[in-house]
Amino acid sequence: MDGGWDDLVGSALLGTERRRPGGVVGDAAEAAAGLLDAAAAGVVRRRAGLLPGVAGERPAVAADDRRAELPEAARRRLGLLLADRTGGSGGNRRGSAPNLAELLPQWLAAAHRGGYAAPPELLPALLDAARARTDLRADALAFAGPRGHWLAGLNPDWKYALRAGAGAVSGPGQEGPEQAEKLWEEGLFAERVALLGRLRLTAPDTALALLAATWKTERAEDRLMFLDSLRTGLSAADEPFLEQALTDRSRNVRATAAELLSALPGSALAARMAARARSCVSLGPDGIVVEAPYECDAAMERDGVAPRPPNGRGERAWWLAQLVDATPLATWPARFGGRTPEQIIALPVLDDWQPDLHASWCRAAVRQRDAGWARALLGPPPAAAAPLAAVGDPAKLLSILPGDERAEWVAAFIAAHGLSEAFQMLGVCAVPWAAPLGRAVVDALDIARDAGSYPWSFSGVMGLAERCLDPAAAEQVAALAGGGEEPADSAPGAVAYWGEAFQRLSGTLRLRAAMLSELRPTQL
Repeated sequence: MDGGWDDLVGSALLGTERRRPGGVVGDAAEAAAGLLDAAAAGVVRRRAGLLPGVAGERPAVAADDRRAELPEAARRRLGLLLADRTGGSGGNRRGSAPNLAELLPQWLAAAHRGGYAAPPELLPALLDAARARTDLRADALAFAGPRGHWLAGLNPDWKYALRAGAGAVSGPGQEGPEQAEKLWEEGLFAERVALLGRLRLTAPDTALALLAATWKTERAEDRLMFLDSLRTGLSAADEPFLEQALTDRSRNVRATAAELLSALPGSALAARMAARARSCVSLGPDGIVVEAPYECDAAMERDGVAPRPPNGRGERAWWLAQLVDATPLATWPARFGGRTPEQIIALPVLDDWQPDLHASWCRAAVRQRDAGWARALLGPPPAAAAPLAAVGDPAKLLSILPGDERAEWVAAFIAAHGLSEAFQMLGVCAVPWAAPLGRAVVDALDIARDAGSYPWSFSGVMGLAERCLDPAAAEQVAALAGGGEEPADSAPGAVAYWGEAFQRLSGTLRLRAAMLSELRPTQL
């Protein structure tokens, strides 16, 4: 054959009648056969002409994972969950089968808490799952352990695990001082953020020292993220650094530094804000008197007060809110003659300033994690005929209270008002829900069904119950799956939907119970 490979390709595309490669002779049939023979020879020639590649270095051996092996039943369960991690088809009508995709996060968290090592053969599927779902990553990488980190280094698709840092898969705070300093100086941005987060849990002073050493050379957007990591383990030791950050050239950095300082009731900034707030809020003979600021001066701006209000908000109300937000709540009992938070909140506020003042106290309670003020602002759960008081975000206030008290409050609220306004509150309750709260949710769902309520409006609560309801409630839920007579004014197919939903909920609870039992060590 005289022509090259390109000549053969051209003849194959155009046909041997229009273009015949060199060396191919005969009629049309012979020419076509000759072209194929020439192509076969050319392929052999091309392959024979390749030099063998140079062998690279063998990968380093993965670090030992000394955690206990998974029980066999739990290993099989993980394989099933990873195989069905997409959760099946979407849509409102899911049928009665449990959603395995929603159970995978719970399984991973429980396995990590149990101190188990991930089965090596399931590591690729586990890393793929965490790549697709960011909500899985923290527990998935911790469960994957050092082998997972080693394996991620061999596949570019799993580089997210490397960005999370070795500590994300080998346990927090395991870097030595030299390793931490090297990672801080040479690591990727995400690795450095993760490092700060780990060190704030175990060695907050070390984390602060690393941040201070490079602070002036960091980009503004990076400084903001690094500063936000100081929320973990925030203490008075961070105050000098945060005071310096109040003069940062970035407005967002200054605002974050001021917010963190206001969460330290003993900080100098908190004292300055308290002095300003006291000059604006006082107790008169007829109730609380509010005289909002008339200007936002340079000192206020330095302490984090934003001068320009959002659309629809008055300047004075905006400035007042920021001052009260940042004022230590211990300021107000002394300001109002030793009254308790409950007594202060009960005082009338003159000139329609009550919504602004109470909303600021709510934000201050959340920021300062003050359970006493949160309890006072929430008050007892409102009766059935009474609306929920406008006290800001009840879910955020509830998140400050102890778990049992939080569950009791939400259970009483649901018993009086149903589930329509309780979704966010349920989301801050400890999992699994306490027995009284679980019974209140199931009873409210049963009442909604009997009342002929539109069933799909409760799909969010049903999904939350699948993840958070105590598995011990499975039999109570199963008793409701039988359905019943369809009310005349109910939505078409409502009874069938409710029956499927209760059946799915009971099945999911039984499956969660089985998952937890499989993760318990085998008793010899």
